[in-house]
Amino acid sequence: MSAVVDFHTHFFSRTFFEALAAASPLPGSREEIIANVASKVGIDVPSESHEEHLDRWLGEVERFGLEQIVAFASVPQEAEVVIQMAERSGGKLAALCQVDPRNPEAVAAVESWVGRGVRGVLLFPAAHGFDVDGPEAGAVFRVLEASHGLAIVHCGLFSVPLRDHFALPRTYDFRRADPLQLVAAAHRHPDVTFVIPHFGAGMLRETLMAGRLAENIHVDTSSSNRWVDVLPQPLSMGDIFDRALRVFGPDRILFGTDSSIFPRGWRHDILTVQREALGACGLSAQERHQILAGNAQRLLGL
Repeated sequence: MSAVVDFHTHFFSRTFFEALAAASPLPGSREEIIANVASKVGIDVPSESHEEHLDRWLGEVERFGLEQIVAFASVPQEAEVVIQMAERSGGKLAALCQVDPRNPEAVAAVESWVGRGVRGVLLFPAAHGFDVDGPEAGAVFRVLEASHGLAIVHCGLFSVPLRDHFALPRTYDFRRADPLQLVAAAHRHPDVTFVIPHFGAGMLRETLMAGRLAENIHVDTSSSNRWVDVLPQPLSMGDIFDRALRVFGPDRILFGTDSSIFPRGWRHDILTVQREALGACGLSAQERHQILAGNAQRLLGL
């Protein structure tokens, strides 16, 4: 069995849920809102002890024989939590932190994270209302250049069902979700590795074009990829991998699952589907290793 590094998971600590509850218009105290949403959705509320939540994730790493997982801090308030848990994980968990470049503190925050070993950031242009090739994002990318860091930029369709359950508004500007907007930034910052998650989340054609135009643009394979429903013609996962491989090759594709909540835990089902798809593409054992583990280990220094 080949090594596996999951490049795309969400830590979803207690702090994440508290941040959603604090912003929610739902009635009740913060704890009541969290408990009600968790009961409605059928998920476990994370422990107030971040170490216990870390242990639960590390249990998944051991259970499924993973090399490492990359965990995102999915709201700014969670960054410190995820960084600390990465530091205590014995190298099994690597942290990446979400940043809103419009925040006046963004550059200082990224500089601090990089100084503590964080290799990259997660950006949501459509959710936060900025242009990825604009000056605000550019200031963040300049910080990442010095350390050859990563910028994971969400493009295409975007939804966070948990936000909906907390009754948070969908203030998304999908005009800023086009992967092609990444090309100018990638050319301007060649020492930054840009990653488009979810094969572009419905914008597969634009993602492939962006990857052809800029060699420092990569793609990750995370989520159940239900965005295939919006494509003009049906594609299997094997078809999607085949097209991605033609443009990105095995060195610019990173395996991920988008795992996030318990009791579901780590999404082994996604690995199974994607392994089958990779098998159908006729890749060598080394090429499969690059996608499932090697590329993430190289880019993140794992």
